[in-house]
Amino acid sequence: MTYPLTLTINGTAQSLRLDDPRVTLLDLLRERLHLTGAKKGCDRGQCGACTVLVDGRRVNSCLTLALSVDGAAVTTVEGLARGETLHPVQAAFIEHDAFQCGFCTPGQIVSAVGLIAEGEAGTDPERIREGMSGNICRCGAYHGIVEAVLAAQAARTAEERKTA
Repeated sequence: MTYPLTLTINGTAQSLRLDDPRVTLLDLLRERLHLTGAKKGCDRGQCGACTVLVDGRRVNSCLTLALSVDGAAVTTVEGLARGETLHPVQAAFIEHDAFQCGFCTPGQIVSAVGLIAEGEAGTDPERIREGMSGNICRCGAYHGIVEAVLAAQAARTAEERKTA
């Protein structure tokens, strides 16, 4: 028996058939669709390396059954940039040296994009640390991560003022 699954992944409609209903969204992305930005860190939802956006909300894809998001829009780190133009959060991570080994970086970036989109980033570093607490960096690049989120939030606020 196969199970049909329809998703929009990084803006592209995908119709798939799964042989096993227990396939996680992370395994589907990495093994079937070859989108390897989301990482399998702990495989228990504790590290955030697998963070993706599902209908704009942050989820740990290692804990999410692929079939449970049938019909949803999934955004991975690969879907943030527009051609050669980095997403503002990606650019801020580079500018603020918000990574060391880079393993957690895709999950950190996607989580930061979600945090800002949710309107939860604000301008308080402590609020950002709390909002990003589900993403662990074993290298301890937290200062740069918070600075990058602050910068991306400030850039978004400035852009919103221009268009208002």
